[in-house]
This record gives sequence, structure tokens and C-alpha cells, in this order.
Amino acid sequence: MRVLVTGANGFVGAALVRRLLSEGVLAAGDVKTLLLLDRRIDAMPEDDRVQAICGDFGAPQTLDEALAEPVDLVFHLASVPGAQAEADPDLGDQVNLYGMLALFDRLAQQTKRRSRAPRVVFASSVAVYGGRLPERVDEHTAAHPTISYGVHKLIGEQLLGDASRRGLLDGRSLRLPGIVARPGLSAGHGSAFMSAIFRAAQQGQPYTCPVSPSATAWWMSQACCIDNLLHAARLPIEGLGGARVWTPPVLHLTVTAVVDALARRFGEAQIDYAPVEAIERLFGCQPPLADSRAAALGFRHDGTVGQLIERALAAGTDDQLCASVAI
Repeated sequence: MRVLVTGANGFVGAALVRRLLSEGVLAAGDVKTLLLLDRRIDAMPEDDRVQAICGDFGAPQTLDEALAEPVDLVFHLASVPGAQAEADPDLGDQVNLYGMLALFDRLAQQTKRRSRAPRVVFASSVAVYGGRLPERVDEHTAAHPTISYGVHKLIGEQLLGDASRRGLLDGRSLRLPGIVARPGLSAGHGSAFMSAIFRAAQQGQPYTCPVSPSATAWWMSQACCIDNLLHAARLPIEGLGGARVWTPPVLHLTVTAVVDALARRFGEAQIDYAPVEAIERLFGCQPPLADSRAAALGFRHDGTVGQLIERALAAGTDDQLCASVAI
């Protein structure tokens, strides 16, 4: 199996690469070639199956190299985070929209040549729901994105779904929340406070949180995110039908609940609060979420707040949260 990971140098991408090398997709050893695509690859795995491709993933020359031979499976993770895309809309458009369109088009052209559609797992985002959420989010909740990042993710879902309907691609889109616990802060991620809480407690450092203690958010560890991405890739095509977008289960927790659980493990956290209205509105007022279609297909959350903390802090601090375009 020939597998391509875009955004392979990112926090999620680097962890996904390790899992693919260790356990494969359907069975250990079934990944014969693993293509890592990003602006740079900081830590190249020592494995003969790995090939690094550095460059802007939407650029013709980069795609020429990545798709010189047909690929069987693509994990499309590369993106400019929401806050960064709002601050630099030209960059956001180039990567999150035009680069994505170029990738999907090249993959569809590959299908026309070989009559076999590659499987594409697309890291979409809960940003598609927008800033004004109902009392409960489920599989019937309409998407109303309020930032360009969410608009571009929604476009990607729809294009991938249409290409799947036409038999050009075998798409699966996951609307992911903020993933914890990143090893450093990133101004590009509006949900960065979720990881910062973990690291502050772990390192015994003070932290001023930009949302209130009662803020509610959707929590998922890096390991759980990888589980769900791999599960999406493993789902048999039979029975998926036309609905190829799922919001995996999450833990719906207040900031206080997470901070208190961290305190039980590391001692009283040095965290105070200075809520920023925009951040609280977008990332601290999230209601219960339950996509029954996703749960029925086997997507899962971390289980308990204790398991969330255990799995989130197991994410190596050497994982990259780099300047490249990756989640």
C-alpha cells in the first residue's frame, strides 16, 4: 500500500506517521511506501519505506513528486489554522482552499487513468458549525461557518463527497475539535489554551487562561484523534452511502473539570483567568455533541477525563508544532 500524509510534520501528522509505520492500516507491514509531505520534515523516521517531500503541497512541482506513482490512501491533514488564516487570508486561501482543490483534482485524475479511486481521509473541523451553536450538536446540525477556515473545510467536505459519489475518490471527512496536548503554544490555534492548561499543570508553570473556569469545550487527545483517523481509513466502503462526513465523539467538559483533574495528578495548578470574549464565544461555549452516525460506525472519545489526561500527556514533547502548514 502506498500512503501519502500531507501535513506530516505537524502535531497530529507526526504521530500518525509513527502509528502507520508500527501497525499499518489494515495489518502491520501493509504500508510499503509512506510519503511525508510538508514544508519541512524536522525528524525523518529511520525507515526504508519513508520518503520525504518538502514544499507547498498545492504547488504543481510538489504534487508531481508526491503523485509520480499512484497512491492508495491519503490522509489530508495540511492546513493553516483558523486564527492564522484570519490574520493572513491570502495564505489561508492558498493552502486551505486552492491547495486542497489541486490535491483532490490530481487524485481524481489518477483515478481516471487507473480506474481505481484512492481512499482520502480528510481532517475537517468543528469550525464548520460556526460560532452560534444550538443547545446540542448532532448529525442533523447544519453547518454555518463564520471564519474562512471553516468555510474552506466545509467546501472540502462537499467536494470530497461529490467526488466519492462520482467514483473518483473514496472520501471520508472527520470534523475534529482542538487536539490536546500540543507541546507548545501557537498563535495560529484559537483553541491553544486547551493544550496550555495541560502543559502548565505538568510543568508547574503559571498560566493565564483566555476563557472562564465555567467555559465548556470539546476535548480529544492526540492518541484518540489518531485512532479515529485510522478507523476512518479502515471502514469498508460498503454501507457508507453518500454521507461521508462524521463528527467523532468528544468529551464535553468544563475548563474547571480538566483543571481539577490535572490538580489531582500534579498538585494545585497556577492558573488564573482573563476571558477574551472572542475566544470564549468560539471555543468556550460548546454544547453537548453526539453524532449517532459516528458512534454507530465505531468512532470513539477518550472515555473519562482521567484517560484524556493520561493520553494527552503521553504525546511526546518532541512532536512538532512547527511553522509548516499542518495540524
